[in-house]
Amino acid sequence: MNNLKLEAVLNQLLSPHLIKDYCPNGLQVEGKSEVKRVITGVTACQALIERAIEEQADAILVHHGFFWKGEPAEIRGMKFRRIKALIENGINLYAYHLPLDVHPELGNNARLAELLEIEVLGGMEEGNPQSVSVYGQFEQPLTGEDLASRLSIALHREPLHIGDNAPAEIKTIGWCTGGGQDFIELAAQKGLDAFISGEISERTVHTARELGIHYFSAGHHATERYGIKSLGEWLVDEHGLDVSFIDIDNPV
Repeated sequence: MNNLKLEAVLNQLLSPHLIKDYCPNGLQVEGKSEVKRVITGVTACQALIERAIEEQADAILVHHGFFWKGEPAEIRGMKFRRIKALIENGINLYAYHLPLDVHPELGNNARLAELLEIEVLGGMEEGNPQSVSVYGQFEQPLTGEDLASRLSIALHREPLHIGDNAPAEIKTIGWCTGGGQDFIELAAQKGLDAFISGEISERTVHTARELGIHYFSAGHHATERYGIKSLGEWLVDEHGLDVSFIDIDNPV
């Protein structure tokens, strides 16, 4: 597939024009014009790029790419080495951040709900059809320990659970994969029993305790593995590309 056509296909699926983001979505670094082999991963780190070179990939497709708002614009140091490796090997870099988080079927939030057996009820941000945080419910109530165990099994990582002053059972829950910890206040305002995010801040512990809501920090990387993996699988099924997911370990 032509590299620009691949971008158009992904844009049509993920609709990046509908959401304001902190980085450009789509083709970030242009490589060879014909794409047959694609490597997917969470973050466009040097280790993933080196694996793509070893695999003779034509493209890398990630959730966390380059050129974030507020970062230095100069291409030097770590950024230079990453981009240099891509250009020298003719590898296209495609990145989709918030558009991948919110996609209702392939997105990180949707995939986490599927893994945890949560019925999705809607976005937490009322009036925003592209809400980055969502909420839902379990068919049967769980204890905090039950949900921590379910997260551990699904994500292969022990979550941090703050349950002081929280309800005895969890029926309703909000979540936002990655760095969505500050949506916990919105979850409490909506009367939800629990909230999950990837990252945690120092203030999040106090917020959970004082608002009386269960909070689970399940890992930024761990909660965002499955959207990009599903996107790659979609490319295989719908467009016949050769796609492999490579998980570069990250404990955070």
